[in-house]
Parts: sequence; structure tokens; C-alpha cells
Amino acid sequence: MRHLYTWFFRLTLPLMLLHLWWRGRADPAYRKRWSERFGLVPDRPGARRRWRERFGVVPDRASRAPLIWIHSVSVGETLAAVPLIESLAARHPGWQWLVTTTTPTGSQRVHDALEPILNGRLLHYYLPFDLPECLSPFLAALRPSILVSMETELWPNLLAICDRRNTPVILVNGRLSEKSARGYGRFSRLSRQMLSRLTRVVAQYPADAERFIRLGVPADKVVAVGNIKFDLHIGSGQISEAQALAHQWRGTERRPVWLAASTHAGEDEIVLKAYAALQEEFPGLLLVIVPRHPVRFDSVARLCREQGLRVVRRSDRVPPGARDQVLLGDTMGELLRFYGACDVAFVGGSLVPVGGHNMIEPAAWGVPVVSGPHLHNFSTVSGLMEEAGGLVVCDDAAQLAAQVGDWLRDAHKRETAGARGREVAAQNSGALARTVDEVELLMRAL
Repeated sequence: MRHLYTWFFRLTLPLMLLHLWWRGRADPAYRKRWSERFGLVPDRPGARRRWRERFGVVPDRASRAPLIWIHSVSVGETLAAVPLIESLAARHPGWQWLVTTTTPTGSQRVHDALEPILNGRLLHYYLPFDLPECLSPFLAALRPSILVSMETELWPNLLAICDRRNTPVILVNGRLSEKSARGYGRFSRLSRQMLSRLTRVVAQYPADAERFIRLGVPADKVVAVGNIKFDLHIGSGQISEAQALAHQWRGTERRPVWLAASTHAGEDEIVLKAYAALQEEFPGLLLVIVPRHPVRFDSVARLCREQGLRVVRRSDRVPPGARDQVLLGDTMGELLRFYGACDVAFVGGSLVPVGGHNMIEPAAWGVPVVSGPHLHNFSTVSGLMEEAGGLVVCDDAAQLAAQVGDWLRDAHKRETAGARGREVAAQNSGALARTVDEVELLMRAL
């Protein structure tokens, strides 16, 4: 079955390249570094150790260090991986690190978040296409000791080649919605063969663990430890920066701030319709809108202006004036601070069938959250928060405006909802330490 998949992949590869080229119209980064996607990367010093030793070349000390390979698809998975890498790197200063992503935004976050932490111990590339001819030279050049894959990033040939090279693969913070499980189930032979090659699955919740087992992962390889995104630490520096932002945004009028975070196409219109309704009661309300993907920054700015709104862009580094109505968050890496500077947060990917995004970040700040109904990627987290009263699910612009207005109108309700969300975040922490233990256990077994 995997061979059929491989040939289908080869046949569709020209379309994939065309897709990358097409996306490069809006984001030129998609047209760069294609050699990495074909697995063509420089050898890590001493990686081809057997060949080199045969010719009398002794690998240097760095080449003998374990290389921990972390794969995270894009921004969300990379941000989840950062505290895991930080914890392991502090405990094992001799380990080297390879981090792969598939998107330019994820690549940028790797450099921004990890280079200061790893201090010269970081390699970063795009993940090669899932073809043996791309993956084999990549692994031969780098020879990772272990692959740590984040959340649900699984590829049949990648796991097969790691298995053939005796490279353990551990899936961490693993989540598998019922919808995704049904998708894997449609190709049960391929899925079962692929999942059986996982060395360990560190799932988020028992429901996720049960779905992995149902699809073919042996039960003794699966453990549920919780979601490492709950182990979010907000430092004093981030608190100070958020307070400074809040002061800039609110101005002398102490205007309220509503943040619409990680919005997707089709959600901005709903948010702006809700904002228009809220303006009748809160004429000074500042809407901070942060599109999920940078390629949409300009189109969202145009949409706001077409609706007659005064827009200022964060990238201009000019605070919004009293007459400005919308602040467009068109920078990277600032969303966590934005959450700390707002009164109410909407978390996107939920009014359209994307599956939702991380609502733990606003909860950790004690900010109440509204979202749409499409939350299958965060079903357990959203259920906990909704039950506690820190999250309210809205179906349309009218409900969105009503709930945001209720919280803006009543500070006690707003603060109570925010405190309940923060309590959920605090009560569910601890998964990070258990995940660190699981990775260390596998490394000790090598």
C-alpha cells in the first residue's frame, strides 16, 4: 500500500511544486530553499561517520553529540515545541538540535524563538517531501538520534525510513480528533502500517490515546499526559511589554480593546460585522485583528478600509490614535503579548471549519474568550474552558457582538470569566514535565 502512495506522491509532485510557486506570489519565501524540500542539505560534520572513518577521518566532538530532531509543521506546533526544547536543552547542554517545518512562517518562528535559546546548537531546514529519494539523503547527511514529531504530523515514508535506520520516532502532544481518525480509517492498511512504526505516542488526552490505539498503535506504546500548551510560562518581561502595549492602545480615554486573533478567510467579515454593532454602544472600542497567515495582511487591511474604518498597522510602529478604529497585527511573534493587552479575545479558525486555535494563551492571561463552534482540534481544551465559564461559543456576528458587549459592559463578569479560564490553565499544567521524561527515557535506551 505504501508503494502505491509513493507513486501517487511522485505523480502529483509537479502539482505540489506549482502550488508552492503559486503561493510564492503573495509570500516569496515559498519560492526559496526548494533544495531542502528535496532533502539536499549539507552533511553534519561526522554524520557519514562510517564512510569517513574508513578513510581515517575522525569525527569531531560535535558530530558525536546526539542530534534531536523536532518536526513541527508551522507556527502553532513550533510554539508548542519551544518549551519542550528549552527544558531538554537546559538539562542536556551537549545535545544538538535539528528543527524542521513545512511553512515559511514556521521557519521564521524557529529562528526567532530558538536561536537565542540554543546558542549555536540549532540546525533548521524544511522537511523534505515524503519520498524515499528525498528523505534518505536528508537522514544520511544529518543522522539524527531520534525524531520527535509534534501533534499529528505523520508521514508514511518518513516513518518507514526512520524504522529502517533504527531511528526511534516519538509523537508528542499527540492529538487525534474523531474527524481525523475517520480520515485515517479510510486508508486503514496504510495508516495501520505507518502508525505501528511509532516507537512511542505521548497523547494529550485518553480520548486521543484511544483513537491512536484503535488505528493500530499498540496500547503499550501509548500514554496520555495532557496538553503541553497548558504549561505556558508568562515571564515578567512579557507582562511588562503587554502592559506597555495596553497603555499605548487605550490612550488617555482608557478605551476598551477587543482582540480578534488568528483569523481565517471568511471570519474577518463576521468579526467586522460584530464590531460595527458594538460601536453603537462602545464608540471608542479598538479592534485589534491578527490574521493567521501573513499573506492575508494586505487583504484584511483593504477589507477594513472598504468598510470605512480607520486602520493603523502594527508594522508601522505607530500607536493607534484616538480616531483609529482597527489595529492590524501584521507582525510575527507578538500575539502572546497582544493577549495580555486586551479585554476580550476572539480566537479564530473557529467560525469557519478549520478546527480552532490555541485558546490557552488568552486563558493564561486571565482574558475571557469567545470563539466559533468549529473547535475539533481543541475539543477537550474548549470543553474544559466552556464548562468553567472562561469560554463562550458563538455561531454568528450577532452572538459575537452580544457576548463581547456583555463582558465589556460588566467588568465583574469579564474578570470572573477570565479568572475561570486562568484556573483551567493552571489546573491542567504538568504535561511538559511528563513529556520531557518520555523523551529522556527513549534517549537513555539508545
